[in-house]
Amino acid sequence: MPEKFDIIYHEFVDENYKPSGTDLIVVFRVTPAKGISIYDAAGRVAAESSVGTWTTLSVKPSLFEKLKAKAYRLHDLGDGSWLVWVAYPLELFEEGSIPNLASSVLGNIFGMKAIEGLRVEDIVFPREYIEWFPGPQHGVTGVREILKIRDRPILATVPKPKLGYTPEEYGKIAYEILVGGVDLVKDDENFAGQKFCRFEARLREVMKAIDKAEKETGERKGYLANVTANIKEMEKRIKLVADYGNQFIMIDFLTVGWAALHHARELAEEYKLAIHGHRAFHAAFTRNPRHGVSMFVIAKLGRLAGLDHLHIGTPSVGKMDAKTMEVIDYARLLREPVFKPREDDIIHMEQDWAGLKPVLPVSSGGLHPGNLQPVIEKLGADVLLQVGGGVIGHPDGPRAGAAAVRQAIDAILRGIPLDEYAKEHRELARALEKWGHVRPV
Repeated sequence: MPEKFDIIYHEFVDENYKPSGTDLIVVFRVTPAKGISIYDAAGRVAAESSVGTWTTLSVKPSLFEKLKAKAYRLHDLGDGSWLVWVAYPLELFEEGSIPNLASSVLGNIFGMKAIEGLRVEDIVFPREYIEWFPGPQHGVTGVREILKIRDRPILATVPKPKLGYTPEEYGKIAYEILVGGVDLVKDDENFAGQKFCRFEARLREVMKAIDKAEKETGERKGYLANVTANIKEMEKRIKLVADYGNQFIMIDFLTVGWAALHHARELAEEYKLAIHGHRAFHAAFTRNPRHGVSMFVIAKLGRLAGLDHLHIGTPSVGKMDAKTMEVIDYARLLREPVFKPREDDIIHMEQDWAGLKPVLPVSSGGLHPGNLQPVIEKLGADVLLQVGGGVIGHPDGPRAGAAAVRQAIDAILRGIPLDEYAKEHRELARALEKWGHVRPV
């Protein structure tokens, strides 16, 4: 009979271990269950996400020691939870597979009885791991080149409400938005191919609107068409978008899954399309600060997988707060070639993106002409501003709403106070009358 061996959770904790340059590192926030020590909890996380199990085994794999993850750093947060850094040998992961990574370090460990709360705060990818992935096809520069927009934020609008328009109605409102000055019409996350507005019929009407608006304005326009669907239907929709001459697709990448996003990225490259990543579903696991997966990690995975745009939220206006700094960090993470955490940031680690193109951050949610200035000042001009109700809700209609947004952007970039600029721009004045003016601090 083979000799039995014990898997002891504490052997997965080694505070003397120094990570190698090829280790993949995950930063966990761990809240041990009552009666469980942090060493036992950290060891269980490292074990269950690598080569550990719960009982004595009769067979010991030859690669057991080589593939063993190690919790090498523990930091008490003083609230019952700890930060735990775990180093994983790169050989644990299949090449080019985010589903495999997610199943490993975002998988069964969340259900362990020994853990009251578990949150993945950061994942640091070694260069070799990053080189398995394509990253964005177009990135910030490529998207700007498609639209011929050089030095201002790119603007998008969702025709609100989210649902209810027929294809003809959608095309008409798309035209008003585009001719007023917005660059992109965007489907919302739950607008797919419902009976009242089938996908191809809507695409056809929006492309008519784009053609007309481009001829009248002399500007490039586009459509963030939501191709989210079952795989075969998604393939059809992506091809339709390309056949109609549009250069953008939108995908709810968390609801379709990482494998579907990988497939969409391959098709997008074949058809030369840029991918707009909508993060619908993210708050189900990013919102709880003590359990789940952080938006920081989702943003990293999005860049790795090849999104060209990614929603990151809107920094709150006024005095800086934690949410604002988080959103600023998301933008930096997506755009910078090497992300370096702030000095007061004890959670995140440096990430060298090994040459992957930058992603265009998308700020959305409650934006209107009167509160764009603080957003631009915090996130910069390399951003896509998605203004929905702040365009459609303009008292003089969507065309005036789009014009007001462009006027606000022009004033901000020229350093002219909005109230002053509004004296000679009626659309902006009317927007400020309705929604007010949030001044930067």
